Amino acid sequence: MGTAKTFMLLAALTALFMAVGYLIGGVPGMAIAFFVAAGMNIFSWWNADKIVLRMQGAKEITPETSSPMLRTFAGDVARMAERAGLPAPRVYIIETPQPNAFATGRNPEHAAVAATSGLLGSLSREEVAGVMAHELAHVQNRDTLTMTVTATIAGAIGMLANFALFFGRERAGLIGSIAIMIFAPMAAALVQMAISRSREYEADKRGAEICGNPLWLASALQKIERGARASVNMAAERNPAMAHMYIANPLNGRGADNLFSTHPATANRIEALRRMAADMGVSSETADAPRRQAGPWG
Repeated sequence: MGTAKTFMLLAALTALFMAVGYLIGGVPGMAIAFFVAAGMNIFSWWNADKIVLRMQGAKEITPETSSPMLRTFAGDVARMAERAGLPAPRVYIIETPQPNAFATGRNPEHAAVAATSGLLGSLSREEVAGVMAHELAHVQNRDTLTMTVTATIAGAIGMLANFALFFGRERAGLIGSIAIMIFAPMAAALVQMAISRSREYEADKRGAEICGNPLWLASALQKIERGARASVNMAAERNPAMAHMYIANPLNGRGADNLFSTHPATANRIEALRRMAADMGVSSETADAPRRQAGPWG
């Protein structure tokens, strides 16, 4: 199902890419756009995860990493992956004060998860576990390929639309070129939003099952929301087409449930997790107890 969704998404974005090419250069422009899009689709299928990690400035955590905290963090992720029946993903750290995280990779065998230094610095070990369980749920649900390929191609559509302002005047006129520049990236963003909200709720639910306590993730989301509003993730700001990949919107924390949001409202996600905790018989006192134990961060 996830693969079918990815192919449908690739087809939609390719058609949009060709439409912009047609408005810029007519039939030749559409043909060029098709071949460019086809090449990008093939390249993105195999390499989009590497592109995303490089653009976000992510550094892999290995057994040779000097920081004991980072090695412990990677070990926690590996143990949760085993609990979920997944291969251990590659684990990365991104140096930015904003607390956030994302997953990428074309399948569970080639998956990677990344957390920011701000996440490890501001959350407890249990809350970090809840966040990374959410990311592992994306891997298990095979959302990561869709998310990663969308980020790559949506960014390219935005660049192509910008070219329209300078090279598409003869074909579409100045007003048409401006319309392309505005509406093509908006259409790509709408595709992102369509796949983003439902999968975030699903990943919250499955992530809570993986870590064993929905309230860990609920508490983490509260802190991430505050942190996203208080700090700027410069790598995400430079590449806004990748915003939908993060657990919370990294673009200064704008996250209400509206037409132009890439994520569900955090309050709605927290409420759903609290209802799930009540159904599981997990109380706030039970959730607070592990947090009082000594840990390497928090």
